[in-house]
Amino acid sequence: MSELSAPTGRESVLVAQPRADGSAPRALVLGSTGYLGGRLVPRLLSAGYRVRVLVRTPARVRAFVWGSEVEVVEGAAEDADAVARAVDDVDVLYYLVHSMGGGGDFETKDLRAAETAADAAAEASVGRIVYLGGLHPAGVELSPHLRSRVEVGEVLLHSGVPTLVLQAGVVIGSGSASFEMVRHLTDVLPYMPAPKWVRNRIQPIAVRDVLHYLLAAARVDSDVNRAVDIGGPDVLRYGQMMNGYAVEAGLRQRAIAALPVLTPGLASHWVNLVTPVPRAIARPLIASLQNECIMDDHAVDELLPRPEGGLTPYREAVRLALRKVEADAVETSWQDAEVSSVPSDPLPSDPEWAGRLVFTDEQSATTSASPEQLWRVIVGIGGENGWYSSPFLWAVRGWMDRLVGGVGLQRGRRSRGKVAAGDAIDFWRVEAVEEGRLLRLRAEMKVPGLAWLELRASPEGSGSRYDQRAVFFPKGLAGRLYWFAVLPFHGFIFQGMANRIAAAAEREAPAA
Repeated sequence: MSELSAPTGRESVLVAQPRADGSAPRALVLGSTGYLGGRLVPRLLSAGYRVRVLVRTPARVRAFVWGSEVEVVEGAAEDADAVARAVDDVDVLYYLVHSMGGGGDFETKDLRAAETAADAAAEASVGRIVYLGGLHPAGVELSPHLRSRVEVGEVLLHSGVPTLVLQAGVVIGSGSASFEMVRHLTDVLPYMPAPKWVRNRIQPIAVRDVLHYLLAAARVDSDVNRAVDIGGPDVLRYGQMMNGYAVEAGLRQRAIAALPVLTPGLASHWVNLVTPVPRAIARPLIASLQNECIMDDHAVDELLPRPEGGLTPYREAVRLALRKVEADAVETSWQDAEVSSVPSDPLPSDPEWAGRLVFTDEQSATTSASPEQLWRVIVGIGGENGWYSSPFLWAVRGWMDRLVGGVGLQRGRRSRGKVAAGDAIDFWRVEAVEEGRLLRLRAEMKVPGLAWLELRASPEGSGSRYDQRAVFFPKGLAGRLYWFAVLPFHGFIFQGMANRIAAAAEREAPAA
């Protein structure tokens, strides 16, 4: 496993305490492939825990560098049987499950999943539950997503299992949705018309400090059953956060005007257009900023040790995040969170297409480049490298997707040169990777049907062959009309894409 940034889990106050029989304690992580879960798991391993994860798609876990070091239970958080199997012989359960833009019934789903976990944990006599909730003011009407987090925390606190709820505000770190909102709004806009909530005070916290508290929570006294606020050392207005980012990024200070007419809905549309963060994720983030969110108490200091050297100031957190982005070393990202209302099932095998309407577009090209050189181009596709044909038309398709609430092309990719199952690449999701041979992408743009794109490299003569296949299962009349509407563009988009990828592979080849 690669070297971890702080916290590593090896700090004396975070190292796992052995069981009475001397064996290592077992930690179960729900939400292990999410932004925080994907960072917590390797640190738990480093701290000496045996780690078990519950996931819908085991292949997603295998894509992480720590994937071979954990025990995997297949299933969903709301699946009572799967959760019951997962909690068996567990000392600490980390509950990091929360819907972001999960549709109108997300509160019901979140509550049902929390109740399932709470019942199973109590039945299995789990030693402790640790839940990451949201920092919120008392006595005010909360946004639906923030209210949902509070409700989930209450369910876990009343489970009969000692529970510590850590209530965090805006999390700042490379790859976090909150950081990407601040980053892109500041990078793009020299003048920022903003909702009136830019004047509200909030207390951001560095992702490394959240991870420290999560790790430390596993060692809290067994009689602790309560919620505590966690936050960084700085209390700022959102506008100050943007200008603090500007200073660290070497930009000029941004003029910000608070406009009362920008509702959360309108503001989320604005963020959707200006930043890579789609409306489904931007809206709950923005709605959570409607009220001032600062720590009401500092009881956490009585229960958990602070990080060595103290909590990370906001601008230092920004500085650390920018270094990770520039070094292409982002551990996890909001980009890789599952998108609701898009297909999650894999591409059916060709024999299963019998009797179904399916449209395909197949292209190929040969190149003098080696299969290894061709593969490097394939795995680097999207993001900054683009799609190797008709950038304007790809951009138009991305903007169309954004306008209807999709993720669009701006989402980019977490790493410029590495790819794994479950990664996001613009408005695609990596479904399968066969190293050196196949990259299969599943569409997450808004389309009336199901779509995939396969890119293959294989040896041919002294060079290699590139094969590309687009597959579309239309849904109803709208799906058929969509396919035939874009069909005239396929000839030069997809064939041009194949030819330019082959040519790019040749440019990768060393001079003779």
